[in-house]
Amino acid sequence: MSTENEGTAVPPAPSAPPPPADAPAASAPQGAHPGSAPAAADPYGPPAAQAHPDAGAGESSSAPDPSWPPPPPPSTPAYGGDGGAGHGAAGHGGGGWGAGWGTTHQQPAPKNGRGRGGLVAAVLVAALVAGGLGGGLGYTLARENDSGGSTTVSSSTSGGNVKRDPGTVAAVAAAALPSTVTIEAASSSGEGGTGTGFVFDKQGHIVTNNHVVADAVDGGNLSATFPNGKKYEAEVVGNAQGYDVAVIKLKNAPSDLKPLTLGNSDDVAVGDSTIAIGAPFGLSNTVTTGIISAKNRPVASSDGTGSKASYMSALQTDASINPGNSGGPLLDAQGNVIGINSAIQSTSNGGFGTGQAGSIGLGFAIPINQAKYVAQELIRTGKPVYAKIGASVSLEDTTNGAKITEQGVGGTEPVDPGGPADKAGLKPGDVITKLDDRVIDSGPTLIGEIWTHKPGDEVTLTYERGGKEHTTELTLGSRVGDS
Repeated sequence: MSTENEGTAVPPAPSAPPPPADAPAASAPQGAHPGSAPAAADPYGPPAAQAHPDAGAGESSSAPDPSWPPPPPPSTPAYGGDGGAGHGAAGHGGGGWGAGWGTTHQQPAPKNGRGRGGLVAAVLVAALVAGGLGGGLGYTLARENDSGGSTTVSSSTSGGNVKRDPGTVAAVAAAALPSTVTIEAASSSGEGGTGTGFVFDKQGHIVTNNHVVADAVDGGNLSATFPNGKKYEAEVVGNAQGYDVAVIKLKNAPSDLKPLTLGNSDDVAVGDSTIAIGAPFGLSNTVTTGIISAKNRPVASSDGTGSKASYMSALQTDASINPGNSGGPLLDAQGNVIGINSAIQSTSNGGFGTGQAGSIGLGFAIPINQAKYVAQELIRTGKPVYAKIGASVSLEDTTNGAKITEQGVGGTEPVDPGGPADKAGLKPGDVITKLDDRVIDSGPTLIGEIWTHKPGDEVTLTYERGGKEHTTELTLGSRVGDS
């Protein structure tokens, strides 16, 4: 999917006009529609590279691209939650993922007739246009009643005390909002957008998406604003392009920070309630609800500007996620963070005249178990650490598995000599169909699954060679950094 990190602010609509001297006739309410939803695309075929709520990608059937990561697929899902930008879906790339990344992939050639939409990163800035109905109509009714000598009927001034029990959406939102921030990131040239983040610890670390803060990584400006209006300058501690996770730290952080409680994303079940907090289209501190629609959804996302793709085995939710939600927390019914809102599938670009798409009920979040590990590594060393198998796999859009390519990135060996795959007996042409009990139907799916593990983890790979099925044990290696 393609994603964008900027949006054009729309001035608020004027309030309702003053009523005329004579009682006006009741008129139909009028209001400005924010925009229409973009055209739809199917992010899930054989797991193709999809983009963050703000990304895009392409395919090619040629040998693996020597650069890392491979160019985002043509229809990569866009980022779903960065402020200031929208995202679209991405397709699979034909370039190979180098052995240092766990798997390398080749961008397949674009396939006609696939009709893939864009996952859009929720990172855009826009304004809500309000309609001006109500004032004139209310005035008209009042005048008619007064002229008829109507009788006023008074009702109780109170319906009793409102009680919001723990576990209700209102109670969860009230507890989580004070620890959620709206992030503004801009490059040295002034380009940037708005996204969301949440308090990770009492030292002032904030977790968000990489694509939310990418513009401010090299000498840009970065700030975080809390719901109470307090704004703090911040700096990037570390960012992981492949995982699409970043950690920033507040300068002069307050002493009363309350980190959000992290849940266990492995225990999440389809149908569980979800609550998302973010700044959709620049509207900070917005709360939406939904359910977990699916788990382990292979998603490859990018921002649609030719940036490197990110891969995840995502939690899918129908909670409304739009540009500006990227980096925000996805909570369970108890208020525990179970994911980081990162991408959305959109039907097409458009909306608010900014070329950014909106929610159609297909949002994707990075599971918090993975994000927690990445964030801790970034805080500890400033660099991401990736698990790898040490083999290049094709990103061909198929449902048959992840095929080890015949040639590696930049003419290197497709199977890293002495690496994990080599030691496990894997060879070029082998097609990996399962990782432990997870079915692997494409290269992007394999990459996302590998990255849910840590270096040193032992996994069982099932693969096909010469029409026969084999299994092998493999200990995952590691690669440090995004280069």
